[in-house]
Amino acid sequence: MYRYKILIVDDDPLLQASLEDILSEKYDARIVGSGEEALRVLQSADVDLTLLDIRLPGITGIETLRRIREATKDAAVVMMTAYEDVKSVISSMKLGALDYLVKPLDIEELELIIERALETVKLKREVEELRKQFVKDYNLENIVAQSPTMKLALRMADTIARSYDTTVLIEGETGTGKEVIARLIHHRSDRFDKPFVSINCGAISKDLVESELFGYEKGTFTGGLQEGKKGKFEAANGGTVLLDEISELLPAAQVKLLTFLEEKAFYPVGGSEKKHVDVRIIAATNKSLEECIQDGTFREDLYYRLNVARITIPPLRDRKEDIAALTLFFMNKFNLRFRKSFGRVTEDARRLMNEHPWTGNVRELRNAIERVMLMEEGPEINAGQLNFLTKAHTSTGRAEGGKFKIPPSGINMEDFNKELIIQALERSGGNKTRAGKLLGLSRATMLYRMRKFGLRD
Repeated sequence: MYRYKILIVDDDPLLQASLEDILSEKYDARIVGSGEEALRVLQSADVDLTLLDIRLPGITGIETLRRIREATKDAAVVMMTAYEDVKSVISSMKLGALDYLVKPLDIEELELIIERALETVKLKREVEELRKQFVKDYNLENIVAQSPTMKLALRMADTIARSYDTTVLIEGETGTGKEVIARLIHHRSDRFDKPFVSINCGAISKDLVESELFGYEKGTFTGGLQEGKKGKFEAANGGTVLLDEISELLPAAQVKLLTFLEEKAFYPVGGSEKKHVDVRIIAATNKSLEECIQDGTFREDLYYRLNVARITIPPLRDRKEDIAALTLFFMNKFNLRFRKSFGRVTEDARRLMNEHPWTGNVRELRNAIERVMLMEEGPEINAGQLNFLTKAHTSTGRAEGGKFKIPPSGINMEDFNKELIIQALERSGGNKTRAGKLLGLSRATMLYRMRKFGLRD
């Protein structure tokens, strides 16, 4: 069974002996007589809780607490004072002390405050483990940034996360990582242990969008659930809702969303009783909402309500500093997955990757590295292995007057069609519906072509 480690910082020999005698049965207790000694111990040893006297020889308990806080924000400290010095107690609480004890110490109060403080320590550690698991589950370690613009976006996300319910608008092309940034905000906020619900506004049928968001009461729909159904907003209560592709939200749903943002409440479809939920709304878009407003497809009042805090994620082609760092990150990832041993990227491959437009952004880069490392053997990635990035362009020649020019050597239509299917899948991040749209194909035709060319579906 784990024994908590408690550091006692006091210069009174009698109190030192008493505390050691009282605490040593349940805890590993260590005693020092000054703030300077306490700081040295805390630098080199694991301590769960520090009992710190305010009046000490040398640096004071308040100054010791300040230095402890500079070293780590998570240290658990309970102050002790022989004087009912309200000003010093207030100062220590502002610096982050969990509680305080007044001498002469009451044994029952001492034990109660220590138990309460250690319960807080335990809870913080459990929370930190949950955070680590969240990072692992949702690939937040994928965030690699060397470019100033991406570092700025991450700093803004970190700042926004400190606010409990500020609405956020994230702009960026498909594949830049808008959902990853949204999850990062959720992860670093006080809501992280509550649900994160992502809704693709463009993928919901126009007849079902309101019931998906706000739910419906029993008997509303023929064939619906007898007991009714919770909507996404209610399911996310306490957490975060990401409205991806917000520009695709239909006008009627935009009105309901605006009402919800203003009142934090909504009526389920077919319902007469208003429901209140506590969620942070993050909206993401790969289109200019200002242009959508001009086109009459997006409400201006909703735009201003969403655009409280705004993060713009630049496309990969505009932050070339990140290409090499992301490539190495994905190499390490796929080395483990495929049991390969790729160790470097050749200069010609780096040059090719820097010149490539990466219209599918980070998602396209990830898929390209995965493809190479699955199909090839190490120890390096070279330009020849990446020729599929430019094959379609070079095989068809340059576009003239909006038409493709067949090169003198001709083309193999089967190979060309297969390559187009592969590139469309890469640029859409494997989303077959989007890939089909890039090629003007229905989802059913897209699946047929994939099976025809032996591509996994």
